[in-house]
Amino acid sequence: QVRLVESGGGLVQPGESLRLSCAASGRIISINNMGWYRQAPGKQREFVALIDRGGSTNYEDSVKGRSTISRDYVKKTVYLQMNSLKPEDTAVYYCNADIRTGVVAPPDNYWGQGTQVTVSS
Repeated sequence: QVRLVESGGGLVQPGESLRLSCAASGRIISINNMGWYRQAPGKQREFVALIDRGGSTNYEDSVKGRSTISRDYVKKTVYLQMNSLKPEDTAVYYCNADIRTGVVAPPDNYWGQGTQVTVSS
């Protein structure tokens, strides 16, 4: 059973920073893409950032320049450092990963349970 567990969310003021973490556990052969999505109240879930197995990154335009995604291959953990946070960054942030649990089978896509980020003065 594979699990993705996020942490690091909370309440911050505009302009402050947060670092989200997401640790994968279980019977894992390898992890391909790891990423972050977010869902604000009344809105659809949207892409935030992604890092592939080689370390290449991609960001949604509104967070580009303010956020950095990184991963620790040994700890099977992906991070999202968010700086200069704005009220519009308020959302539940979800971790997502493509994980191979068998040598032959293709990777499956997994989601974490989400962590709340609230930016408010």
